[in-house]
Amino acid sequence: MVSRRPPRSQKILVRLAIGLVVLLIGVWLGGHPSWLPSGVRSTFEGNGNGQFVNQVLDMLSKDYYRPVDRSQLVNKGLAAAIASLNDPYSHYYDPTAYKAFLNQDNPHLNGIGIDVQNESKGLRVVDVFDDSPAAKAGLARGDVIVAVGASSLANRSADFGSKLIRGEAGSKVTLTIMRGGQKKTITVTRANIVVPVASGKVLDFNGKKIGYVQLTSFTDGSGAELRAQVNKVLKQGATSLILDLRENGGGLLDEAVNVASIFVPDGTIVSTDGRSQPRQVYVAKGGAISTKIPVVVLVDRGTASAAEIVTGALQDRHRAEVVGTRTYGKGVFQEIQPLPNGGALDITVGEYFTPSGRNLGGGGVKEGQGLKPNVYALDNPHTAPDEALKAAERTVASEQQ
Repeated sequence: MVSRRPPRSQKILVRLAIGLVVLLIGVWLGGHPSWLPSGVRSTFEGNGNGQFVNQVLDMLSKDYYRPVDRSQLVNKGLAAAIASLNDPYSHYYDPTAYKAFLNQDNPHLNGIGIDVQNESKGLRVVDVFDDSPAAKAGLARGDVIVAVGASSLANRSADFGSKLIRGEAGSKVTLTIMRGGQKKTITVTRANIVVPVASGKVLDFNGKKIGYVQLTSFTDGSGAELRAQVNKVLKQGATSLILDLRENGGGLLDEAVNVASIFVPDGTIVSTDGRSQPRQVYVAKGGAISTKIPVVVLVDRGTASAAEIVTGALQDRHRAEVVGTRTYGKGVFQEIQPLPNGGALDITVGEYFTPSGRNLGGGGVKEGQGLKPNVYALDNPHTAPDEALKAAERTVASEQQ
C-alpha cells in the first residue's frame, strides 16, 4: 500500500493551530506558575517561558500566509485565556481598552440628559437629569420616545435610539414622544453633559423633610462626593435620609467602605477572603452622621457588588431599612492588575462577606440570591410616579421622631 504525505501547506496549518493553543497556554501559565506542579513549574518560570512564547510568535510572524500583528496576537491570546475561565467578572483590557476604562469616571456625554429603558414602541424615559436640555424642553419620566427625526424607534434596540439622540453639543434633535396616549413633537438642543456620580435634594413628605441622595457608581472619590451631598441636605433641614442605590452596579471596594462609613460609626463593614490573600476585615473609618437620623436604602435587581456591600453593612448593623426588590447577588470581588504592555487584568481574586457573615453570591462567580429587602417595593416604569421611592419615603418618615 502506498500512502501519501500531506502537502506542506497542510502541515504548516497544523503547526500554526498547535502554536496558537500553545501560545494561549504558555502566556497564561507564564503569569500563573503557582498553578503548576513543582516539577513542571520551572519550565514556565523565568526567561525560559518568555523565550518559548517568543519562538511561537516568531513562527507565526515568519510562516503564516499573511502578515500578522504581533501585539494583536498577544492581546487576543490573553483575552481568550481569561474567557476560558467562564467568569463573567474577569476581563483582559488591551492597552486601548484599559485607557478608555480609566477615563470612564464622570463621563462627558454629548446628549440631552436622560436615562432610558427599551420597549417595543421605543425608548421609555426613566429619569431626566436636573437642569439638562431634556428637562428644559419639558421631557418627563414616563414619556416614550417613539421617533428621532424621521427614524422610528419601534422594535429597535436601545443602542440604535441612543446613537440617534446623541450628537454634537449645540446641535438640535427632534423627538416624537408618546404621553398619555397622545403624540407630541419637541426639539431639544444637545449639550456637553457631565453625569453626576452623587446627587442630593430635599423631599417633602407630609410636612417632613427627607434628604434624598443618589449614588450611581463606586468610582474613585465617590464616597467623598456622596458625603458632601449628605451634608448638603442635612444643612437644608432634612431629618431623615434615603440612599438610592438602584441600578448601581458597584465599583471600588475602598469606596464602598467610605460610603458605608458615612452612616455606620464603627465596627465591621465587610470582610474579604481570597486564595492568594489572607482574610481581611474592613472597619468603619469614622466621621459618621448621627445614628439618630433614620436611613432607608433603596435597591433593585441592578444593585450589585460594592452597592450590595454597603446595603448589606447597613442592614446587618441595623442602621437602615432596605426598601425595593432583591439585589443582584454578586459575592465576589475583583482586582485590576496593570500589565507592562499598557493593558490590565481585571480578575476575580476573592469573596466578600457582610458583617453577619453572609455571602450574597451563589458560590464562586455564580449569581446568588442577593439581599432581601425589609420592605418590598417595585417601581412601574410605565407610570410617572416612582412607586418604590414613595414606599421609601413612607418607610423613613414613619421612623422620624
